[in-house]
Amino acid sequence: MSAAESLRRPVFWNFGGLYFFYFGIWALTFTFLPIWLKNEGGMGPAAIGMVNTVMAVTALVLQPLYGYLQDRLGFRKHLFSVVVVCAALMGPFFGFVFLPLIDVNQYLAAAVGGIYLSLALNSGVGVVEAFNERNSRAHRFEYGHARLFGSLAGGTANLVGGILWAANPDSVWWAGSCSALLLGTLLLLARTPVPEEAPAEETEPGARRISKEAVGHLLRDRSFLGFVLLMFGTAALYDVFDQQFPNYFAQFVTSGDANVLFSRVVAVQVFLEAGVMVFTPWFVNRVGARKGLLLFATILVVRILGAALFTHTALLVVWRLLASFEMPLMLVSVMKYLTRMFDVRISATAYMLGFNFAKQIGVALFSTVFGAAYAAIGFSQAYVWMAVTVAVLTVVASFLMRDDRERPVTVAPEPEPAGARA
Repeated sequence: MSAAESLRRPVFWNFGGLYFFYFGIWALTFTFLPIWLKNEGGMGPAAIGMVNTVMAVTALVLQPLYGYLQDRLGFRKHLFSVVVVCAALMGPFFGFVFLPLIDVNQYLAAAVGGIYLSLALNSGVGVVEAFNERNSRAHRFEYGHARLFGSLAGGTANLVGGILWAANPDSVWWAGSCSALLLGTLLLLARTPVPEEAPAEETEPGARRISKEAVGHLLRDRSFLGFVLLMFGTAALYDVFDQQFPNYFAQFVTSGDANVLFSRVVAVQVFLEAGVMVFTPWFVNRVGARKGLLLFATILVVRILGAALFTHTALLVVWRLLASFEMPLMLVSVMKYLTRMFDVRISATAYMLGFNFAKQIGVALFSTVFGAAYAAIGFSQAYVWMAVTVAVLTVVASFLMRDDRERPVTVAPEPEPAGARA
């Protein structure tokens, strides 16, 4: 379905709204968290890295469970509702729990804060993406077109967040709570498919039964293993690179408020990202999801190396704006590769394990490694090694992943009942 056709349907706007208010919370957190931890919390690079590591480790524990539960729940909203409640507590948590804990012990605060943020974000994002992607297939609109509302949210959140930050840094967390309340309202109103509207694979007998055979087949698939390796080395390092980049960026700003400038750059980036997202489904359908993922990885290498070697403020802005092309390519290509290459009845499990689980392993490992590297050899040299890591893992993964073009939606056969064979 074209973007113009989708825009005429109320259900499209409802699910776009879910993306908008969820990723508004996401953008506020990941844009301002490293600055807040450094300036308001007084944390050093190692403690900030620990926050991100704990978020990733918590997601590692929860992702397989969340994937299984969401595949069992199908179109039901229970797990999404848990994520909404956690996000709604953001203002009280930062105001009344996190800051007092930092005063007691930075690393205790990092552990508690990482667990909480993972419930709302690192773990919760997989639930949001899997739920909305399944509904996009059921309601027959492009996932990427609805997902662009997340980019619009990022731009809006950074513009608003910059204003709030200038007035009171703590107010960004209360803005996150307000966004979660609006998210919950839209989730309550969201119309999930009745049986005749759902894809056949969602309604046929056994569709909600997640067999060990189907999951085992997925885990043995060469293309899935290559996909996991690619997400481990690219999606993870995309996040790790951005974790402390605001502090790196600020070193090279010679006039004005570096934090406000960075928030404006991010706002421009995500609005540009929304524009790119409109055309990305068409592009990925044309070249294939595998090539889309490899192009994403190539741009990431260029962006990291550029930031390491060319550090004039204007050039750092350019490197940040390259993310406008990376994120749409990654998001659309990930969903299309998973639904074309693997059993769609376990799409949430495939997404949680192949994307989120692999990514969080990478974030947990690389946040610690590169957090220490920033302190030991400096940001620039650490970024060079980061770019090399992305390039090597991408090359290896590219040899494992099969081409997805012309692949139909895949449904693995149900295991035969005992005694079925003569």
